Amino acid sequence: MAKKVKLPLSEETIAGLKAGDKLLLSGTFYAARDAAHRRMLADLEKGKPLPFDIRGETIYFMGPTPARPDRIIGSAGPTTSGRMDAYSPVLISAGLKAMIGKGKRNQTVKGVTKRHRAVYLGATGGAGALLSRSIQRAEVVAYPELGAEAILRLEVSDFPVVVINDIYGGDLYESAKLDYRLE
Repeated sequence: MAKKVKLPLSEETIAGLKAGDKLLLSGTFYAARDAAHRRMLADLEKGKPLPFDIRGETIYFMGPTPARPDRIIGSAGPTTSGRMDAYSPVLISAGLKAMIGKGKRNQTVKGVTKRHRAVYLGATGGAGALLSRSIQRAEVVAYPELGAEAILRLEVSDFPVVVINDIYGGDLYESAKLDYRLE
């Protein structure tokens, strides 16, 4: 059974999460892909503030498709998280507490995630239309010129994810191999 979790994540909530836990997130998080991550790091390098206070926040690695007239957002599936591996350590060090995407993270990201008590959550790839149903509100908050890669603030209700990397070094991709190993 999935745990219902309110965003932003508290330190206590993060401490209670283990790799493999199924969650239903409700609250607000931000959506950003490659181009927005590049811009955020460039801003930091220039000494500019980020377009939102990243401390304690969650970023979903997602670029939506255009919304139909009767919808808030189009398909909202995760993008491959490894493409953000070059940017994530700086953002985690700046206070980011959770990332949502699909696929494995590199050792550097996993180490920084553990050291700064952050988590990596997985959303189901290929289920973008279904995931979009959990999005109650979407608004562009930065870099509108990037189109689908602009940073969005998303209000969600029961957004389904699974904990991939926890603060204890747990890694669902590694532990699942052991669970399904053939002897």
